[in-house]
Amino acid sequence: MSFTPELVAELEILSLFNLSNTKEGLKVHHHSAAPAAIAAAQRLFDKGLTTQHDGGYLTSLGLDAADHAQSLLIILATSQEAA
Repeated sequence: MSFTPELVAELEILSLFNLSNTKEGLKVHHHSAAPAAIAAAQRLFDKGLTTQHDGGYLTSLGLDAADHAQSLLIILATSQEAA
């Protein structure tokens, strides 16, 4: 399995969620967001990771996914700095 542009867009949306406050949601505005972000938000909703088609809150599964996505970003960014 490889990272497709669609998966990367979904990871980017997941990385925007504040994991310190699960009562803080996210809104992807259809009139100002990039089409790729709008489509990614819809796919996350379709997969059961968020509560709304335009973001909303993370579900339990979404919280796990966002935690893993954000951890991966930290690991990769730290690895780049160390090199």
